Amino acid sequence: MTIGIISPRLAPDRGRGRRAEGSAGEGAPLPNPLPASRGEGARTRGLATSVAAVCVAACCAHAQPIARPYPAPAPDALIAALAAQQTAVRGMNARVRATSWLGGERVRATVNMQVERDGHLRFEAEVSLQGTVATLATDGSTFEFYDAHKNEFSRGPACPANVATLVRIPLAPADVAAVLLGDARPPAAPIDPTTASVGWDPNRGADVLAVPSPEGGTLQYFLRGDEAARTLIAVDRIGANGAPLWRTAYEDHETAGGVRLPQTIRFAEGKGSFDDGVEIKFKDRAINAAPPAGAFTLAPPAGASVVDVGCGPAR
Repeated sequence: MTIGIISPRLAPDRGRGRRAEGSAGEGAPLPNPLPASRGEGARTRGLATSVAAVCVAACCAHAQPIARPYPAPAPDALIAALAAQQTAVRGMNARVRATSWLGGERVRATVNMQVERDGHLRFEAEVSLQGTVATLATDGSTFEFYDAHKNEFSRGPACPANVATLVRIPLAPADVAAVLLGDARPPAAPIDPTTASVGWDPNRGADVLAVPSPEGGTLQYFLRGDEAARTLIAVDRIGANGAPLWRTAYEDHETAGGVRLPQTIRFAEGKGSFDDGVEIKFKDRAINAAPPAGAFTLAPPAGASVVDVGCGPAR
């Protein structure tokens, strides 16, 4: 069972992803049919040198470290801000555009999402001119997945590999829910301020709340702004060996349900680029909307083949 909205068989868009930019195709510059004169070449080289100098200067300016413009906050203050957001956003009903770049291939689909913070999830993937092509539901412990193309119904434990069948975020259901709700589930709740530490990321201009994980390593929350202006902009999960396990970026924030939430979420595994991960852009959402009865379970449609699956590597 390998189908998913982040899977080439659902909605491939070959050669048009970020990796295709600059290739000789749509949007690429056409070659000049006439050779430039010696003077034109000199002017071109001069212009290129000037542009390069401007780019270098811009890069250097962009790389300037940002100093914290306010006193360093105590861990309690950042923990309280994070807890307040998680308490205010318990769930959502949303319509998103999910996009991924996997194996050099761009794949995208519209997904209707029902998300509860405790790990109850329902995803329905739609593809243009095809309608709903796949549905996944989990109550946090078991999952069901229906592939309309193959008329195949899969069921099994809600381990990360299975939950990632449709939206490729290979985490436990409650962790997937937290990412989609714009934050990350702490290793233990409530967070103990005596074990957490606060640092500063001068590149992002953000406070870093580092929370130790019982499994080793830390979960690092990046919050930008002071007091009421604090906004969670990223989360990094760092392993015991110091290597990244996964990371998120939260961008283009808007106020929804009285809470600042990202309109764009990016997810990447390990040291991979966000271009090789998942991008989710919200079209609309309702915060804390009551889910319909039976939203988090699926029954096999008549005539569908039923497959019992175990837990393997994330697809």
